[in-house]
Amino acid sequence: MLVLSRKLNETILIGENIRVTILGIEGDKIKIGVSAPREVRVFREELIEATKNANKQALSAPIVSFDLSKIGKTIPKEK
Repeated sequence: MLVLSRKLNETILIGENIRVTILGIEGDKIKIGVSAPREVRVFREELIEATKNANKQALSAPIVSFDLSKIGKTIPKEK
């Protein structure tokens, strides 16, 4: 892992077309801007991990099925 120090409004270039700029520093939070071509997908890692965990839970959930063809046949009709 490459570790760099940057000041406010300084930029890091990744390759020729990805720019990471420090936009703000507020207490223990740093706001960064990422400029990349549309074909480069940029995600927050914690969202990817949360999605993976939700998918694992969904895969382990029991499968429940209903025979919808019988709905309407069991409800008495009003006169």
